[in-house]
Amino acid sequence: MKVFVTLTFLITTMATFAQKKILDHPDFEIWNTIEDESIAPDGNFVLFSLQQGEGDQTLKIKNTKATTVFQYERSEKGQFTHDSNYALFTIKPWRDSVLEMKRRKVKKEDLPKDSLGIYDLKQARLVKIANVKSYRIPQKWSGHVFYYLEEIKPEKKASGEPEADKKEKKKKVGKKNGHHLVVHNLKTQKQDTFKFVTDYALPKHGKRLAFSSSGADKKSKAGVYMLNLETNTLTEVHSAPKAKYFKLGFSESGKRLGFVADSDSTKVQIRPTELFYWEEGKERAEKLVDAASAPKGYRVSAHGEISFSKDESKLFFGLAGPKVLKDTTLVEDEIVNVEVWTYNEPRLYTVQELQLKNDSIKSYPSTIQLTQGRGLVQLATTEYPNAELGDEGNAPYALVRNSKPYALERQWTGNLSHDYAIVNTVSGEITEILSKLSGTVKLSPKGNYVYGYNVVDSTWFTYGIKSRKYTALTKGKVFYNEINDVPNHPGSYGLAGWTEDDGALLLYDRYDIWKFSPEHTEGVRITKGRERKIRYRYLPLDKEERFLDSTKNWLLGLFDEDNKDSGYATYNPKTGGATTLVLEPYRYSPPKKALYSDKLIFSRQSFTSFPDIRVSDLRLKKQTVISNANPQQEGYNWGTIELVKWTSLDGKELTGMLVKPENFDPKKKYPLLVNFYEKSSNGLHTHRAPFPGRSTINYSFYASRGYLIFNPDVYYREGYPGESAYNCVIPGITSLIEKGFVDKDNIGVQGHSWGGYQIAYLVTKTDIFKAAESGAPVPNMISAYGGIRWWTGLSRQFQYEHTQSRIGGTPWEYPSRYIENSPIFNIDKINTPLLIMHNDADGHVPWYQGIEFFVSLRRLGKPSWFLNYNGEPHWPLKRQNRKDFNIRMAQYFDHYLKGAPKPLWMERGVPALEKGINQGYELLPATDDN
Repeated sequence: MKVFVTLTFLITTMATFAQKKILDHPDFEIWNTIEDESIAPDGNFVLFSLQQGEGDQTLKIKNTKATTVFQYERSEKGQFTHDSNYALFTIKPWRDSVLEMKRRKVKKEDLPKDSLGIYDLKQARLVKIANVKSYRIPQKWSGHVFYYLEEIKPEKKASGEPEADKKEKKKKVGKKNGHHLVVHNLKTQKQDTFKFVTDYALPKHGKRLAFSSSGADKKSKAGVYMLNLETNTLTEVHSAPKAKYFKLGFSESGKRLGFVADSDSTKVQIRPTELFYWEEGKERAEKLVDAASAPKGYRVSAHGEISFSKDESKLFFGLAGPKVLKDTTLVEDEIVNVEVWTYNEPRLYTVQELQLKNDSIKSYPSTIQLTQGRGLVQLATTEYPNAELGDEGNAPYALVRNSKPYALERQWTGNLSHDYAIVNTVSGEITEILSKLSGTVKLSPKGNYVYGYNVVDSTWFTYGIKSRKYTALTKGKVFYNEINDVPNHPGSYGLAGWTEDDGALLLYDRYDIWKFSPEHTEGVRITKGRERKIRYRYLPLDKEERFLDSTKNWLLGLFDEDNKDSGYATYNPKTGGATTLVLEPYRYSPPKKALYSDKLIFSRQSFTSFPDIRVSDLRLKKQTVISNANPQQEGYNWGTIELVKWTSLDGKELTGMLVKPENFDPKKKYPLLVNFYEKSSNGLHTHRAPFPGRSTINYSFYASRGYLIFNPDVYYREGYPGESAYNCVIPGITSLIEKGFVDKDNIGVQGHSWGGYQIAYLVTKTDIFKAAESGAPVPNMISAYGGIRWWTGLSRQFQYEHTQSRIGGTPWEYPSRYIENSPIFNIDKINTPLLIMHNDADGHVPWYQGIEFFVSLRRLGKPSWFLNYNGEPHWPLKRQNRKDFNIRMAQYFDHYLKGAPKPLWMERGVPALEKGINQGYELLPATDDN
């Protein structure tokens, strides 16, 4: 009987396992992602949306016991009100309905509009408001929602009705004239509508609304208005015929308001914009700055942000330089269109071109003393164009910087150095403090210190504003990247922040947190991670937190460098010592804490576990799973992942990841796909849901279909990146072959960008791969060196000399290195079929590199295919293009590594006449060659 029961159980188990499905491309559309998760300020509810493939999102609200209290289809971008009484969200039109209307060529203005959903959590009642363009709720107070209405096209007159009087022309609601703004009382449902609103502002605390109107109809006039929502009184604080208003900005209390007005109705803009200020108790706003009172050579900017210091003693605004005016008398045929590039310009012309808009609206932060006679101090100038305020604007000093003297050398160094100075916000006195410093430099929370990491010295430092003392805190200590392998100065590990009143600075080394007094070089290690190779990092729980509170426990994130486990710990700053709360073979996310409760939400994930939302308290003893986004995963053959180790050809102990099919049998032999970039093994516990990726294979997809996947870490030697990849990757593959379960005759390799380059190099040195996909590769480092990264306008020189490409110098310094590392010079050695993807709008790697690779292979008659997704950047972003790429790549590898029939597109391509019509996915009849 025992034997019979065992056999029955075994047969049943095998039958159940055999019924599991294999992932296919259509399955990408049934997998959910979690979007916009948040926890209510009181900690009693959790809100999120599920996005299934390309479908409509479904908004869900659950209590902390995981019980669903509300859900609504086609809804997204949900948020709770500050009092936790309401949840608001956007209701979208049905996606399928919109697509069908687009197929019928329905005009954009006639497509259905969004609605606003308001769910009363106490009354369990839903209110829907149609045709809402956008909405906003206050940060720190509740009771109202503010939203713009969409422009609604009027219905056509019925046949036979008289035409409307042509004299009664209605001003169109829209971008130019403003939108109708509705103030909606959440409790009473009462609404007030203000027409032709061009901008509006809400203070952080005070129950006020300020808005500007274009006065586009006869019943209203252009002006700035203040609505007191406590007394329901409306005040006109400024008005002028045809005036335009910009940058309405409240103080936190709502008792003060600043804005910029353009009262010049002429097209030539003779009169510059002006700065106005209103404060509670006054009927009208007063003018603070105009053309006459602005500093010489400057004018009030319509683009500079308006803000107030925390104590509301200062108003901050922007000044701009003189306008660059066009000659409007020239016609198009008379305008010279030429780019003049100069060798010694600080910024390359391509950079200037990309930053043209920013340059045209550039403003220089300035301040006015509101309690000391309206004194104006220009904080930033053309000499020091960038400014940072201290202590939320309360500090007596601002930090300013200038990079212009060092902008030119950035072309080849990749680093942008700055000169720094401090400016007295009352007197305007400027004191130069640091010169040619490369790295991040900031003000401490209270504004007592300038601090940062000097990349050239690999040192954290402080500069005492009162003491005028520079302190190199970590000089001679290892607070820089210990495993830096690029020919550049190592970066830092970052910092946790400051304690209250600028008492101490908390810095990270590779594993631990150190506490430094800001003017002393002897730090104290407050965690003990190095001994066990466990990394400790501070996790802020308040998004507005400015310093670490020494009166409360701190939550720390943990990461075990050896086995890649992660979790949380708590640290008591009074007694010292970190206590581990959880450390498991999962990847834990940074948590989000409820504003007025110790409840928090977070996720944990692994290769097999989707990162569903969990809720707990700060003790983390009990975790409740809130979401169940993808229960269908249990019905699919998935896979497992593990760490593997081997030794590189130059003697380094290496680590990588190996993915196996769920039904892996060590006695069988499996096709192997190798996929790598640089170092990826820290992502061991990352969940990889089925998804049409933009540039890489999907691990769960290929594992489900019977592939092994190997992702090796790569360590580099300066000047020899290609050889370094070979030394790390190839012995990793051979170590797996020796285990007996890899089909050595069916190994493929796939990678993109830097990974694509390394693959292009490897196939010139080895025939171990039966097929390769190389995305956005650089086969010719000499021609690529002189190219432009078009998304930034920067020269590519620094990349080869100092960063990822790791050559370590110029082509005229190391010509042999450029040649040795360029696959193009050994392309005749390639015997591996290649699939290349490189898009014509690539802003990272010039797409002519991919062309150079392909046409050379074509010239030599090497089996190769080239995919160019028109108008797409470094990777295909449009979902239909990502799906296409994944289908072609799977067909390509299935053909070469599993003997599947060849698809039509591999046999004859897709002729230009059939582009976008026939994709060529059809599989050809099986032949001996297949």
